Amino acid sequence: MNQKETFRHELKYRISFAQYMELRSRLQTVMQNDIHTGADGRYLIRSIYFDNYMDKALREKTDGVARREKFRIRYYNDDFSYLTLEKKIKDDDLCMKIDARISESMCRELLEGRIEWMIEHSEPLVRELYAKMRYQMLRPRVLVSYMREPYIYQAGNVRITFDFDIRTTLYHRDFLEERVIDIDTAKEPQDMILEVKYNAFLPEMIRRLIQTNTLRQTAFSKYEACRRFG
Repeated sequence: MNQKETFRHELKYRISFAQYMELRSRLQTVMQNDIHTGADGRYLIRSIYFDNYMDKALREKTDGVARREKFRIRYYNDDFSYLTLEKKIKDDDLCMKIDARISESMCRELLEGRIEWMIEHSEPLVRELYAKMRYQMLRPRVLVSYMREPYIYQAGNVRITFDFDIRTTLYHRDFLEERVIDIDTAKEPQDMILEVKYNAFLPEMIRRLIQTNTLRQTAFSKYEACRRFG
């Protein structure tokens, strides 16, 4: 299990394609590409989000509950060989992520409702999800997909990402498919989300480059955006 012991700052901004092009050119002068990206500096993220029959996670987000959590299973570039179960904890503009590796076979059993194996799993997070699937009735609800272009800066452990082409599977209930059928969720063409994550401080150099005071901060949630469709 990989647990970041302290919360990190997480700021989100809605930006236009023109703003993306300008910000990208600035950031590339001082920030490094994430080593996990492809030749185009991007990768595809798919996340299977969990919620219960009362839409607890969704309602907490729409109601503006300051401290909340969501469970998801995440994988990259449609590669089922590396799957992580994650719990993301939000506290206003702070976030913490706890994760645990699971195998494809474990994931498929979980998604099909065969969860007894989770009781004895070595990872506490897997056992926690089992308990919440039993007593909070958490179930996989939607597959959220998007492209990410990430940049990193060592000082302050800064990670800046551009997320776009956010898509949802609507009422689709099959997961881990070779071919995913989904639709675009953007309200405006070329909508993008800039995410800025850092530990205790955001270096002044990065702050000047992105000029956060000129951007419109948002409480955007990809899960919430995708659940608008079902």
